[in-house]
Amino acid sequence: MINLQDKIRGSLVGGAIGDALGYPVEFLSLSSIQKKYGENGITQFSLSHNGKALISDDTQMTLFTANGLLFGVTRWFTSDSVMGDLDSYVYYAYREWFETQIGTPIEEQRHYTCWLRKIPELNVERAPGNTCMSALSEYSQRYGVNNNSKGCGGVMRVAPVGLMAATYFNHFGEQKGRDWTSQRVAYLAGACAALTHKHPLGYISAAFHALLIYKLVLSENPITPSEFDHLCESSLAELPQLYAKPEEKTALEELQSIVRKALSLAESKESATTVIPYIGQGWVGEETVAIALYCAKKNLNNFEQAVIDAVNHDGDSDSTGSVCGNIMGAIVGYDAIPDYYKQNVELADIIVEIADDLNAICPLGGYVNPKDRTDMQNRWYNKYIKAQP
Repeated sequence: MINLQDKIRGSLVGGAIGDALGYPVEFLSLSSIQKKYGENGITQFSLSHNGKALISDDTQMTLFTANGLLFGVTRWFTSDSVMGDLDSYVYYAYREWFETQIGTPIEEQRHYTCWLRKIPELNVERAPGNTCMSALSEYSQRYGVNNNSKGCGGVMRVAPVGLMAATYFNHFGEQKGRDWTSQRVAYLAGACAALTHKHPLGYISAAFHALLIYKLVLSENPITPSEFDHLCESSLAELPQLYAKPEEKTALEELQSIVRKALSLAESKESATTVIPYIGQGWVGEETVAIALYCAKKNLNNFEQAVIDAVNHDGDSDSTGSVCGNIMGAIVGYDAIPDYYKQNVELADIIVEIADDLNAICPLGGYVNPKDRTDMQNRWYNKYIKAQP
């Protein structure tokens, strides 16, 4: 049986791999991809001058989501006062990611949330999504975010919600009012996505994705096609309890329809390049999720082929690759991902470090004399209280 750490590492690293594979072809049509890389499309990393496959804004924002969650949960464990919900800390993390994209200098006297802001590779533009940038700009100017976007920028970054929640539910269950149930996962992921994407399909698609990741990581059953269908359906079934407004009900019906369509199409023997256009291009949340589900179910035991299928189409290749990689990594685990991809994706060590932190229970609680802290406690204190690498 694949252990929890292997699944969490697999999901986070897998998402980065799918992202990095699709990033060079994000804005190319399938015909252009095939003209450049051959009939089978892009099947290997396009390495940069430093020998690494570059991640896009998708993985950048995923890592900042994780950093915000870990900072927030550390506040829960170390503060006696009532603290904010976790999505408020994720919001602070997104603000800091936004600053890395516009070149805001780091102020040494300011209290930050994210130690990741000091990683050079996370301070470069990698085609950041317009909706994310405009929404976070509005926040920075103290305006309320006012859009109706269902773009995939809310979906591609929320896997850490499901991953961390799986760790805490596995350890605590529902103790101390820290509700780590599936309902909590869906709510939190939707809230994180809604920070920038206000259309119901923008945030409900994200809720579904994180909830599926959570269920996959906690599942003790082999992930067969029928079990995969079951987990998708059980994830869909929990969403109406959270999203009951008329416009949300309509969006949920659309999500249910396209998810079921994708799962059904995955049983076809037609090639992925033939089928994916019937699902969409992945520029919006529900299409990204559906394409990822189709590619995952079609290749449940083959991580590599799943992400290759997920990026070779006319649409948003890095986002569909990222979400598919999250799903497949949670299914097969880190150890089963080919070494070529793990060794050559940018920031591999940082991504594994964040994954292991998502798999750890906060080692701090109450006051501990600095002289008495363990090495792990010191590292955690520096990263998730002082926000320093």
